[in-house]
Amino acid sequence: MPRRAWLYVPGDQERKIVKAAGLDTDVVCLDLEDAVAPDRKEDARALVARMVQELDFTGEVWVRVNPPDSPWGEEDITHVLTAAPRLRGILLPKVGAAWVVHWAARHLQRAEEEHGLPTGRLLLAVLIETAAGVVRLPDILQASPRVAVAIFGAEDLAADIGAIRTPEGREIAWARSQMLLTVKAFRRQAIDMVYIAYKDLEGLEREAREAAQMGFDGKQVIHPAQVPVVQAAFTPQEERITWARKVWTTYQEAQREGRGVFVVDGKMIDPPLIQQARNILERAGLLSEGEA
Repeated sequence: MPRRAWLYVPGDQERKIVKAAGLDTDVVCLDLEDAVAPDRKEDARALVARMVQELDFTGEVWVRVNPPDSPWGEEDITHVLTAAPRLRGILLPKVGAAWVVHWAARHLQRAEEEHGLPTGRLLLAVLIETAAGVVRLPDILQASPRVAVAIFGAEDLAADIGAIRTPEGREIAWARSQMLLTVKAFRRQAIDMVYIAYKDLEGLEREAREAAQMGFDGKQVIHPAQVPVVQAAFTPQEERITWARKVWTTYQEAQREGRGVFVVDGKMIDPPLIQQARNILERAGLLSEGEA
């Protein structure tokens, strides 16, 4: 499932939630954590549960709950999962250890049983925004098969390690790359950091294209205007799709004929290029993940 733009919407603002439901965005993530003040948490969780059940969202619906060791985390996940049949998953913030995933997975399993949903229908995303999260990421990703997505939180990470954020991002470059490599090693989706200058769409486009070239699957966004820019950046260009189609078709023919090596446009095609073609077609939504 492509998750190019991961749009956060404050969970206590009904007007913005209604607007987001109709947007052409892969993911709408209703936020109960950073976007909601402490005295609004209870109202927000009730509103989110109601909106998920009442609205028809164009893309997937996820909810970011508060951490389990906060005053609100337990009530958040319990209340929100009353709308489990309409949810795709729960986003866990500031995940620094595997026990957080275990905690959430128990809640999701109970919700599936109560609503008669298939086991594993509800997914988890983990927000990696602390030093502990980066170094413990292998354990976190393996804590449950429900963990489908890992998201890089640059701003909180910089604060956690005492770094000063710069436009160039050198202070978080290693952690960003390390997180990406680890996530890909465990065959999960990786979502890149927020571009906080939400009116600077040119800067956003540059950073989003860089992230796509690095291998990220999508990017977090905080304003509807960022959505089309990001989704375009993570959608392969037509010439790349044409090349990938040709490689994939020729590869399938070679497989049927028992040929291990073949040529496309005068160039020898080897396994890495076949994988690149597969990646392009999957990202364009033209090939299911794992399709042979």
